[in-house]
Amino acid sequence: MAPRKNFRNQAKKEVKPAAVVNKNGVKAEATVAASGGGFSGTKIFTWFMVLALLGVWSSVAVVWFDLVDYDNVIAERAKEFRFNFSEVLQGKLSAYDADGDGDFDVEDAKVLLGLKERPVSVLLREAKEESAVKEPDAVPPPDDDAAVPLPPISDDFIPDDSRDEATHPYEDENNAIDTKGELVEKAQPQQTVEESKQYNDQPGSLETKETEAESVPEPEADVEPEVESVPELKENAEDQPKDKLQEKPKKKKPKLLNKFEKTIKMEIDAAEKLRKKGKVEEAVRAFETLVLQYPQSPRCRYGKALAEDGLAEKMLSNDMLQKAIGTYKEASELPNATPDLIKATLKKRAERQQFLGRMRGALATLEKLVQIFPEDVALKNDLGVAHLLIGDNKGAKRIYEEVLATAPSDGFAKVHYGFILKSENKIAESIPFLRDGLESGHPGTDDGRFYFHLGDALQRMGDDSAYKWYERGHLRGHFASVWQRSLYNVDGLKAQPWWTPKDTGYMDLVKTLERNWRIIRDEAQSVMDKTTGLFVPEEENLREKGEWGQFTLWQQGKKAGEACRSVPKTCGLLERYPEATGCKRGQIKFSVMQPGTHVWPHTGPTNCRLRMHLGLVIPKTGCKIRCTNDTRAWEEGKVLIFDDSFEHEVWQDADSYRLIFIVDVWHPELTQYQRQTLSSI
Repeated sequence: MAPRKNFRNQAKKEVKPAAVVNKNGVKAEATVAASGGGFSGTKIFTWFMVLALLGVWSSVAVVWFDLVDYDNVIAERAKEFRFNFSEVLQGKLSAYDADGDGDFDVEDAKVLLGLKERPVSVLLREAKEESAVKEPDAVPPPDDDAAVPLPPISDDFIPDDSRDEATHPYEDENNAIDTKGELVEKAQPQQTVEESKQYNDQPGSLETKETEAESVPEPEADVEPEVESVPELKENAEDQPKDKLQEKPKKKKPKLLNKFEKTIKMEIDAAEKLRKKGKVEEAVRAFETLVLQYPQSPRCRYGKALAEDGLAEKMLSNDMLQKAIGTYKEASELPNATPDLIKATLKKRAERQQFLGRMRGALATLEKLVQIFPEDVALKNDLGVAHLLIGDNKGAKRIYEEVLATAPSDGFAKVHYGFILKSENKIAESIPFLRDGLESGHPGTDDGRFYFHLGDALQRMGDDSAYKWYERGHLRGHFASVWQRSLYNVDGLKAQPWWTPKDTGYMDLVKTLERNWRIIRDEAQSVMDKTTGLFVPEEENLREKGEWGQFTLWQQGKKAGEACRSVPKTCGLLERYPEATGCKRGQIKFSVMQPGTHVWPHTGPTNCRLRMHLGLVIPKTGCKIRCTNDTRAWEEGKVLIFDDSFEHEVWQDADSYRLIFIVDVWHPELTQYQRQTLSSI
C-alpha cells in the first residue's frame, strides 16, 4: 500500500530519516538524534497522538474480528483530502466522519465501504453546505420566488384497456387527436423507435410507444421555463408582424412558500438540491424527514411528490408514480398552501394521471383547477383537451366556445375548436379556425395534426392552397414530405409510393395470395350478403360519395373476433405469415366498393407498414387508384403494393362492384425488436 504523502522531510537533516508506516497506513519519518539515536519526547508524544486519533487499536480489532479492510478505507478516503500535520494533531478528522456522529469508527468504515447508507441528516448537512457556496456553473437553489415548471399536459402512450379511460372516437388513421400541452400522444414524423414512458414495472423494461423522441423531463420545482411562441412561417423577418418580433414579456415567478416555510427555506433547498442532482432516493428520504418534521408544510409535501415522481421514472415503476400522484393531492389540500403551489401541484397531478392513462381522474383534477382558478384560460384549454381524451367532443366543444367568447384570439382554442368542427364534418366552418390558430403561432398550435387537417379540409373544398400548408408542415418537421404525411413514423425507413414484391422481400406471401385468389374471392363473396352484417360501412369519413364496405379479419395484429370462422380457408392461408398477421399497425380485410364512389385524397397514419391489394372482382374499366402522382388499376389475381403513408385517392366509376383483399405488412426494414415493441395503431 502506498504511504500517505502529507508529511514532508523535517528541516534538520543531520541523519537520513527512516520511514515508519503504522497500521493505518500513515507514514511518519523519525529523525534520529545525533547523540543517541532514540526518539525525543516530542516525537513520542506525536506518535501517541497520531495513533490515538486514528483509532489504530479499534482498527486492529475491526480487521481482526469483522474482516473490514480498515487500512484501505483510510487510504482511499485520504486521497480525497489533504490535511497538514497540525490539523491531524488537533483531531480534525471530520473528513472521515461518514455517519455524522462526530468521530471516525467502525460505522464510518462501513459507510465508506458501501455496507451502510449515509444518514439523511448528513446528506442534508452536506447539501446545505454546498448551497451556501455559489459555484459559477451551479444551479441556484430554489427560493420563495422560484417557479414550478408547469409543462403542458401530455400523454405519450396508448392507455391500457383495463384502465378507466375511454378512447375517443377520433383516434384513427387521420383523426387521432392528442396533446402536447395541447393534444395527446404527439408523434413526430421520421422518428426512431422510442420507449413509452408509461412504466412496465419490469426492471429495465418498458412498454414501447413511438412519441416525440424525448424523455419525460426531470421534474423541476424551482424555475418555470418560458415557452416561446412559434411565429408563422415567413420568408424573411421583415415579413413578420411587428408584434411577432417584439420580445416576449417574462412571466411572473410563482410564490411557492408560505410565511412559515420561508423560515425553513434552507432545509427545503438542501433536499431540493439532492433531487435536482438526480439523487432521487436520497431526495425522497430527505423530504420524508422534512414531512415528518413539518407535516403541515405544503412545499415539503410537494417536494416529496416531485422526488417520488423522479424515483418512479428511475425505477420505471407505475406503483411509485401512483404514490407520487397521491402525494401531489395531499400537498394541494394542506392548509396555507399558496395559490401558485396549488396550481402547480394539481397541474402536475393531472399530467401524471394522463401519463398513467387515468384520463377520467385527470379530467376531475382539471375540473377542480378550473373551479379554483376560473379566469385562467390556459387551464380551461387543458380541460378541453382532457374532454377530448375521453372521447367527449361535445364537452370539449363547450369549453372552447367559452374560451373563445372571452379570448377570441386564443390560437390554442382555435385549432382545437377547428379540429372538432372538422370531426363533425363541418369542413368549411373548420377552416378559418384551423388557419387562424396556426397563424397565431401560440404555444401548442404548431402541431402536425393541425397542418394535416387544415390541408385536408382545403382539399375537400377544392382549394389548392392545401399543398401550401402541407409544405409548411413539412418545413416545420411534421411531415416527411408534402406527399408523405403520416405522423407515427420510424426514422430512416425506405420511402417510395409503389413497391414490387421483390422490393418487399415478401415474395412467398405474394405468391400464396396470387395462387389462391379464387379461393379467397369465393369465401368473400359467400359473406357479402348484407343480411350477414359482416361487411360494415367505412367509418373514417374518407368518402366524398358512394358506398364502401369492409370486412376485417385481423386488426392491430389480432384476429377480429369470430371473423375467421366465416372464411376459414383465407385465414388458414395467412396464418404462417407473421409479417401480415402480426402487423400491429395494420389490418387484413376485404374491401367492396360500389359504383359511383370517390375516396378523398388521404394518407395512412404510419410509415411502418406497406399495403397489399389483391384484386378479386375488378370491372374492366372505371376503377383506379392514385398514389402521389402515379395512377394505376387493379387486376384480378394480381397484387398491387404501395406505401399508404403517401397521399392516395380512389375512384370507382364502373357499373358493378369492385372487390379486393387488403393485407398490411410490416415495412421490411423494421427490425424484429421494432416489430415487437412498436405500439399498435
